[in-house]
Amino acid sequence: MDNELRAIQFSRPDYIPMTFVVNSACWHHYDFHELCDFMLERPFLFPDFRVPAAPYRPAHGVNARYGQPFRDVWGCTWETSEDGITGTVVEHPLADWAAFSTYRAPDPALTDGLDIIDWENIKKRLASQRQSGRLVKGTLPHGHTFLRLLYLRGYENLMYDFADGEPRIERLCEMVEAFNQAVTKRYIEAGVQMFGFPEDLGMQRGPMVSPEHFARYIQPSYHRLMTRVHDRQALVHMHSDGDIRALAGMILNSGVDVFNLQDNVNGLDWIRRELKGRVCIELDIDRQSTSFMGTPAGIDAMIREEVATLGSPEGGLMMIYGLYPGVPMANARAVADAMIAYAGYFN
Repeated sequence: MDNELRAIQFSRPDYIPMTFVVNSACWHHYDFHELCDFMLERPFLFPDFRVPAAPYRPAHGVNARYGQPFRDVWGCTWETSEDGITGTVVEHPLADWAAFSTYRAPDPALTDGLDIIDWENIKKRLASQRQSGRLVKGTLPHGHTFLRLLYLRGYENLMYDFADGEPRIERLCEMVEAFNQAVTKRYIEAGVQMFGFPEDLGMQRGPMVSPEHFARYIQPSYHRLMTRVHDRQALVHMHSDGDIRALAGMILNSGVDVFNLQDNVNGLDWIRRELKGRVCIELDIDRQSTSFMGTPAGIDAMIREEVATLGSPEGGLMMIYGLYPGVPMANARAVADAMIAYAGYFN
């Protein structure tokens, strides 16, 4: 059985699954050879890495290209200030409700909600995962429900819609969910074993949407989408950045098997008390303070404490870290080496 699957199902994995993601912006921030050596020296974290030809210019996401505003399939215009860093929506197609009467959702036969995609290629990729013995995964694009509404209306408009009980927001929610259901259905029919629902709901303190409005407008859609996945015996993965403690109970009740959330902003003690043993925790290792401004020794101590607090020989813990420009290379090495060192903490 796949080690990641054993961790998710509390079936005594051989080690804690660890994921280290190098954001594409890092390739024009760090020295090319230093970054390549960093990855080559740690095959546990980067088993498939091969040194690319220099000069290397990574393919940035369509909404993460500086100087190239991107209009997505919903009509939202994105801009970024740095290659590789996901931008923000600067033009909202439904900022004025007057545009809603003629507005139409994109066609899920042609797109997943961000850009035009080829479903046949998606099926081939999933088949390759299956043949290699890896867990077969699919996902909605980041920002599929709450953030999609925000991108379409703008944050302030959306908050007023929720507070006022604007009847058209109900219809927009239905439109967004119908699209997401169609995309989810295609992935399920292609044989995914785990399906992701990534979108950020939290701020530095508290969620971006009140628990009352989340319960009315967002959580029912989550529940219906995740039920479709479970009905086909697949696992549900949920990701959110930020402080989501006030929403966590509703999120879990929607049917989550793997909960990816940030460590320090939610608090290690709260995560242990509320989530440990209830759901597989995929802990997003700090990128704001300790790994960014701390010392290698402090980083090692933080990750050791997180493993000791949330881990168990039975499983239920995975960890992930995203490297972004600005983190000292010594600190990046400390994070990676601690992830490697403590992956076998219970074995």
